[in-house]
Amino acid sequence: MKADNIQKKPGKIFVISGPSGSGKTTLLTKLLQEKQIRKSLIKSCSMTTRPKRSGEREAKEYFFVTLAEFRRLLKAKKILEWTRYLGYYYGTPKEPLEKQLTKGKSVGLCLDLKGARIFKKLYPDNTVTIFVLPPSLSVLKERIQNRCRRTNPQEIRQRLLMARRELQSAGKFDHCILNQNLAAALKELKRIFLQESRV
Repeated sequence: MKADNIQKKPGKIFVISGPSGSGKTTLLTKLLQEKQIRKSLIKSCSMTTRPKRSGEREAKEYFFVTLAEFRRLLKAKKILEWTRYLGYYYGTPKEPLEKQLTKGKSVGLCLDLKGARIFKKLYPDNTVTIFVLPPSLSVLKERIQNRCRRTNPQEIRQRLLMARRELQSAGKFDHCILNQNLAAALKELKRIFLQESRV
């Protein structure tokens, strides 16, 4: 059989969720830097209606679109999942993600619980969901306060209330990682990626 007739194994979608301050974005960023993994895993590029900030590049940090374009793509079912934050829309475009999967590349995303559920429904055979747990709510509160020094106390309370609700859904994920020690959590995430990629 000719090599070009051998169909590539489709890539996997690794959706990482967890409360604000759990460390999910840091873990995905560090996983993408791992020598053993960086050739087979790419970070999904989201689409947004917010203006481009200084130093940001098109198709690197985000795909920057107008509100009208975002709505058009949404209506055409070309956005897989979306959310609205601080008046701007953010979403995962379908075409670039599926293009990577057909190439045999795996895709990593950091999403909320709703986004994780959508991907599990749309791509049940390809999606691996991972929930990042903080060591405790008190540690989580400390992390949120340190990260959001200018955030008002009411918003911190709201984030903690949301975190409590999110933690109740951890058991519905394929894997859970306790992020008490970043190096240990990264090692576990790497193990999960390599194990699931072989399946």
